[in-house]
Amino acid sequence: MGKRLDKITPDLQLFIENQKIFFVATAMCTGTVNLSPKGMDSFRILESNRVMWLNVTGSGNETAAHLLESDRITVMFCAYEGKPMILRLYGHGKVYHHHDEEWNTYIDLFPKLPGARQIIDISIDIVQTSCGMAVPFMDYKSERDELNKWACKKGDEGIQKYWEEKNTISFDGLETGIFDH
Repeated sequence: MGKRLDKITPDLQLFIENQKIFFVATAMCTGTVNLSPKGMDSFRILESNRVMWLNVTGSGNETAAHLLESDRITVMFCAYEGKPMILRLYGHGKVYHHHDEEWNTYIDLFPKLPGARQIIDISIDIVQTSCGMAVPFMDYKSERDELNKWACKKGDEGIQKYWEEKNTISFDGLETGIFDH
C-alpha cells in the first residue's frame, strides 16, 4: 500500500507532471489550517528534494502568512485517472515576493500568469505514497480561465490595490509579508 521515501523518484516525477490539480496545506501552532487547491501549470520540480509553485492572486493569502510563522507545508496529488495513488510531499517552504531577489531568479520557470503573487520554494523531507483506492475517477475537461481574465481586467495597478485590500493580512489577522522589503 503506502511507501515512505526520502526523495521524488523518476516515476513519481512523471506522475506529478501529469497532474492537473494539487493541494497545499499549511498550519501554524494555533489558528486555522489552510488547505487550498492549485492548478494552472504552476508546479515545478527543481530537484528530487526541491519543488516550487507559482502562487497567483486569490481571495486570501494564508499560505504566505503561515509560512512566516511556521515553515511546515504539505503538497498532495491524487490520481483521478489510471492507477490509483495519493502522493504527499512534506517539507519546509519559503515565500518569494516580487521585491525579493529570488523572484527574478525563478519566475521564468513558470508561464506568464496575470496576478502572479508569490513563488513558494519547498525543501522536501518526506515523500509518501498511499493507495488512493477511494479517490474517484474524474475526467479533465479544461483549465478555467476566469481568474486570468479577472487579473487581466484589473491590470497591474488594480492587482496591487487588491493585494493591499485583501492580501496583506491573513484570515487569522497575521501579516503576509506581501509588501515587506
